[in-house]
Amino acid sequence: MTAPVFVVEHFDAGADGRYVLAGPEGRHAVSVKRLRPGEGVVLTDGAGRWAEAEVVDTEGKDRLVVRLGEVAEEPAESPRITVVQALPKGDRGELAVETMTEVGVDAIVPWSAARCVTQWKGERGAKALGKWRATAREAGKQSRRVRFPDVADAATTKRVAALLADADFAAVLHESGDEPLATAELPASGDIVLVVGPEGGVSPEELALFEEAGARAYRLGRSVLRTSTAGTAAAALLLGRSGRWS
Repeated sequence: MTAPVFVVEHFDAGADGRYVLAGPEGRHAVSVKRLRPGEGVVLTDGAGRWAEAEVVDTEGKDRLVVRLGEVAEEPAESPRITVVQALPKGDRGELAVETMTEVGVDAIVPWSAARCVTQWKGERGAKALGKWRATAREAGKQSRRVRFPDVADAATTKRVAALLADADFAAVLHESGDEPLATAELPASGDIVLVVGPEGGVSPEELALFEEAGARAYRLGRSVLRTSTAGTAAAALLLGRSGRWS
């Protein structure tokens, strides 16, 4: 089993190479994981910098003392995969973020589509966005990633169209697509942007705007997936076809 991952803000170790993991992460390591001297851990800033470390000791219930190894940086993946996720109902948005993080999506853009039942406004919207970001962080740790996906601010349809226009490959999952995503020609590098609509589907006006921006409609398969699972399934397909899972 691979070593558990913990998030840190910096890698400033002492002269003897010792580093103290404190706060919530230290508490989780000591009181939940119950790590002991000699066990290994991975520390990361979630943005690609990481280091292996060996547990030396514990201090109280929330401080883990480790001996820090050399700090390395994992390069960004290519092609980069961004999923524009329409806002689902209830906690299904967090489910979508969790599973997309686990498969390896690089960025997630919440989208307030016209047919979304859920709308993020004011304090409620800020709280929901915070939950998505916290979910990406925890899922990143669970899946042993050292570069967590970026969860952007909620985007308007106009903003999504701009993202699609700048992409090297742009796709909208939609039943009107005359080509399966499984046979689409993908770039070897650059940016892939995939749009997943809400439960009510992408409206004709939105679809027309996205097509004008250069995005084609593709179908994923014969069955109809929920918005909270379609992005994960499509991302897994793209990751396999692009060579990132090879």
